[in-house]
Amino acid sequence: MIQVTPNITLYPHELHITAVRSSGPGGQHVNTTNSAVQLKFNAAYNASITPSMLERLRKLAGRRMADDGTITLHAEVHKSQHMNRLDAEKRLFDLITAAAKKPKRRVSTKPTRASKERRLQAKSHASTLKKNRAKVRTDE
Repeated sequence: MIQVTPNITLYPHELHITAVRSSGPGGQHVNTTNSAVQLKFNAAYNASITPSMLERLRKLAGRRMADDGTITLHAEVHKSQHMNRLDAEKRLFDLITAAAKKPKRRVSTKPTRASKERRLQAKSHASTLKKNRAKVRTDE
C-alpha cells in the first residue's frame, strides 16, 4: 500500500509499469537496453479518488489521461531503469497530490471609495500631462 496523502492510498497492483526502449542518441547500448519506463494508472477505478478530484486530475493531466481515466507517464530522463521508475512514480504522486487540493472559491469584492477616487485622480493627472504636451498657440 502506497500512501500518497492522508486520504489517498494506491496499491502496487494498480500501477502497471513496463520497461521500454529510450529514444534519442546513446550508441549501441541504448539499442539493447530497456531503460525507459512507462507507468499506467487507472484513476477512475481507485476507491480513494473522488469524482470531483478525478475531474481536477483530468484537467491537470491533460492529454496524459485517456477517456477511460488511465494516466500514462513516460520517463526516460535517467540512464537507469530504477531511477526512471522512481521519477515516473514521483510525477504521478505529484499529480494526485495537486488534484487533491480543493481550489479556493473567489470572494467577489467591490472597490473602495478611496480606490475609486485614486483611480479618477490618476486619470485626470494623466489627462493634464497630455494637455501640457500640446503645442502652444499664440493668438495674434
